Amino acid sequence: MPTLSLESTLQELQLHDFQVNSDCLGSEVAQAFEADPLLPGVILVEDGELVGVISRRSFLEQMSRLYGVELFSKRPLKILYNFTKSEVLVLSGQTSIMSATQRSLTRSPELVYDPIAVQIASGIYRLLDVHQLLVAQVKIHELTTHLLHEQTQAQMIQTEKMAGLGRMVAGVAHEILNPVNFIWGNLGYLSRYSQDLIQLLSIYEQESTHSSNAVMSQKEEIEFDFLIQDFPQVLSSMRMGAERLRKIVGSLRSFSHMDEAKHRPTDIHECIDNTLLILGNRLKQGIEVIKDYGELPLIPCYPGQLSQVFMNLISNAIDALMEKATHTAHEQKLSKVLSKQQTEVSFQPLQIKITTFVCLDETIKSLSCDRWVVIRIADNGPGIAPEIQAKIFEMFFTTKPIGQGTGLGLAISHQIVTEKHQGQLNLRSQPGVGTEFEIRLPLVSAQISS
Repeated sequence: MPTLSLESTLQELQLHDFQVNSDCLGSEVAQAFEADPLLPGVILVEDGELVGVISRRSFLEQMSRLYGVELFSKRPLKILYNFTKSEVLVLSGQTSIMSATQRSLTRSPELVYDPIAVQIASGIYRLLDVHQLLVAQVKIHELTTHLLHEQTQAQMIQTEKMAGLGRMVAGVAHEILNPVNFIWGNLGYLSRYSQDLIQLLSIYEQESTHSSNAVMSQKEEIEFDFLIQDFPQVLSSMRMGAERLRKIVGSLRSFSHMDEAKHRPTDIHECIDNTLLILGNRLKQGIEVIKDYGELPLIPCYPGQLSQVFMNLISNAIDALMEKATHTAHEQKLSKVLSKQQTEVSFQPLQIKITTFVCLDETIKSLSCDRWVVIRIADNGPGIAPEIQAKIFEMFFTTKPIGQGTGLGLAISHQIVTEKHQGQLNLRSQPGVGTEFEIRLPLVSAQISS
């Protein structure tokens, strides 16, 4: 038995080449059956066209009848075929083993074990023993079970990793937040103290009629006038930095709630903004984020899990845009080399657009509601080829090089949206134009799975 896969076809199996003209004598076929005990039957052709198939079982039954040998051994085989004529299952060599098995077993009981005629090319046929087909089906079933087990294990490992990562991030965020709060709380005092000291120095200069040479020299050395002007700005930048750090820590804490047991009312815009904040360093690579937020109510959901979905989709959009930027840069170089001019290839700004709104849709009957929250994440990257779009949410499917993609991100995102939130995750993509993922979440809290 050859090595099989889930996509294996009939032409990969052992096929018997016993194709004869319909005027062949029965005795010649009897000799062939005697010489090869595994031969399942004989294919009859006439002028290159298929006439039919006589199974080994049917041939021997006719030969063993009273006067069977005298009737058929010295006569053309088509005479015997007229006595045994039955429906023949003819399949292309490109037919999958799974499909062929299903069609074979749906034949009438008396024909279910008759051989199958496999067409290799125009006018060329081979015979397939149904026993070989069933053995191949069993092996593919075993392979499917094994792959399903591996996928389940990988998904469990990934889920556990994410839960462990969430707990670790939550712990780290908590430890960072304490000193950040300490810094943030003291910046207010430091700002007031600095203002008091600057005011005191100003009054002292006004009251003092004479400054010593040592004081004047020190003021010049430390650039006192510039220091007075810059000190408040330094404090202001420190306050901005501390505030940004607090937001990042808050985003990490929100994102780390991966193992939350209950859904809770959540501000979707806050989830998206927290994700963008975490991805801020990658977005600085020339990517413009356009936010078109509509008015959304608080949505009962698992915010940590939805944050993971946003993280996956936005990260994929960034990867696509970086791929486009690299390709465009290569085209620019090639254009300069070929034309020997400094003209550049037109460069379209890299953009990610995030749109949110509430829509009414009475056509979707999966839930007893017609109100949906819609989140669209679109990019103007290279787009996704049509033949790939059908597989995009499959487990372990990835177009990224080995070591850069696991094939789990979109599959898990689809599971979170559809199973955990009873929503929809749709894809729209056009090569050369861009890609848009649309998340639809129902406004029915009772429908969210626990």
